[in-house]
Amino acid sequence: MNLSALRRVLVVRADNIGDVVMLTPALRALRDALPRAGLDLLASPAGAGVRPLIPELDDVLPVSPTWQQLGGDLPAADASERERGLLELIRSRRYDAMLVFTSFSQSPWPVAHLGLLAGIGVRVVHSREFAGAVATHWVTPPPDTTHQVDRCLHLLAAIGVPDRGRALRLRVPGGAERLAEHLLAQVPGAIPGAPFALLVPGASCSARRYPADRFGAAAARITGAGLPVRVAGTTREAALVAEVVRTAGHPDVRALAPTTVPGFAALLRRAAVAVTNNSAGMHIADAVGTPVVVAYAGTERHGDMCPRTVPAALLAEPVRCSPCRQLTCPYGHECLDLPPERLATAALRLAAPHDTTPTGSAPEEDRWLPSSASSTRTPTTIPPHR
Repeated sequence: MNLSALRRVLVVRADNIGDVVMLTPALRALRDALPRAGLDLLASPAGAGVRPLIPELDDVLPVSPTWQQLGGDLPAADASERERGLLELIRSRRYDAMLVFTSFSQSPWPVAHLGLLAGIGVRVVHSREFAGAVATHWVTPPPDTTHQVDRCLHLLAAIGVPDRGRALRLRVPGGAERLAEHLLAQVPGAIPGAPFALLVPGASCSARRYPADRFGAAAARITGAGLPVRVAGTTREAALVAEVVRTAGHPDVRALAPTTVPGFAALLRRAAVAVTNNSAGMHIADAVGTPVVVAYAGTERHGDMCPRTVPAALLAEPVRCSPCRQLTCPYGHECLDLPPERLATAALRLAAPHDTTPTGSAPEEDRWLPSSASSTRTPTTIPPHR
């Protein structure tokens, strides 16, 4: 492929915030290879919120495509109208190339076909399935256990784009830093610049959420050891945040007002340690350099998306049904049957000023230790219940 001939490129990753954050090494490589090209991202409305933190992008197209709908109850007429509108939007941008990034379980063909209909000359996808001329560059994907960062870079390598580092990276703008400072200053009795832990109890689905009362108990233990805890969430998660604070029952466990994605990233950047689910907070913490403790649900394999550039403790109970890929746990959420003191102990250890150990610094039973930046060790898994 003649990369120098590309003038406008559409990158497709219509998934959650964390998926867009894990795309940043690929976007960095693309920008280095195409310094003068326009580089746009087609993203979900949630994923589009990361745009201000990614300097490599020129624009974002926030869409809710039919092929990402979780239910099949969208009327055919509405689905058709939505797809026609998206087709016209893509066609109007006159892209020369479309790069479709997917996880191992997703199909690239619906959006690649839109690219064909829109007249995009170069359409690059990962797939083991045959789809004729829908893609111009049909790349056999790496093993399903490949980390998402490495999977994205694998697609680029197939068209001659070398990687420029595999660490997640976000640039927090000054306005977001000032917003974070303001939010922290609103906490009664807060000492400006004092260390704190940021607890993020939300996740995109209930199957990934550690119970609020246990998060509250962990927060109480962390604060009891001398490290104040701030609890953050979206507007829709206000009740969840309030429940964590209520069950903690400690004056130094305080809720922060909801903020933007850039403001949230700035809060994470200022924290001594983050405590999260395997969700956007985990990935953003990794991208802004903050150690992170994760209540890691059995919905995914650890090696598919674990933090690899900051000290991290990924806590979970081994269960036969993992990885389940479920949105709602049909059992008793045994994978997250973790005592709160495990989260608290890990958070206090990673928040220690002298702790400079790399990712995987938790005890053996609490850690995920990648062997290198470009390869991962995967645990033995048992087929999930269906």
